This record gives sequence, C-alpha cells and structure tokens, in this order.
Amino acid sequence: QVQLVESGGDLVQTGGSLRLSCAVSGVPVDWYTIGWFRQAPGKEREGFACISSTNGITHYEESVKGRFTISRDAANSTVYLQMNDLKPEDTGDYYCAADPRSGYVCYTWAREYDYWGQGTQVTVSS
Repeated sequence: QVQLVESGGDLVQTGGSLRLSCAVSGVPVDWYTIGWFRQAPGKEREGFACISSTNGITHYEESVKGRFTISRDAANSTVYLQMNDLKPEDTGDYYCAADPRSGYVCYTWAREYDYWGQGTQVTVSS
C-alpha cells in the first residue's frame, strides 16, 4: 500500500515561487513513477509533470516547461516540485500520484496512476 502526502501549497503573488513536497510511504519512492497533477476551479484535472521510476527521467507539459522542476530524494522518500514564475492560471489544487508500472518513461495521463495524495492548494494572486 502506497501513501502520498502533499504539502507546501500557499497563497503567493504573481512571479513568486513555491516548493511542493510529496512524501511517499509504503514503498521506496524510486520504485514508482510519480506524476504531478493540478485542477483549477471548474476545470478538469491536468497532468503537467512526472518522473520515471527506473531512471528518474522527467517530463513536463508545455504549460509549465521552463518554470517547474520535479526532483526525487530517495533518502527522504520525497518527490519535490519547484514552481517558479507563478502565474494566476497556475491556481488550483495540486496532487501527486504514483504509478507502479511505468519505468523508463512517464506519462501525464491520470489513468496511468493508481495512488493519489489528498492535494494541496496553490493560489496565485495578481
């Protein structure tokens, strides 16, 4: 059984930065591909970044490329999401999720992920 707990969401001004954490318990964090998702008010959940289990290769969708960085700290069993140059359109609930099957590549498709955290709220004000 994998458990995921996100933290670090906050209210921040446009152009600011936040670091979100996804603490993973139950299995070593590098046994699972980890994806990051967000859901803005009134919109569908959007996958925007992931890190593969086997080789730690990351993938970013265009909406966050160049601004967000995902990393993994196996010793602390945590995946981090560094978010820079935040914009109002980044506002939403942010979730991390775990996929036990992917290895060398990762995908930002929600259906690929079996375990989900509870979410943490990010609000970016103008």
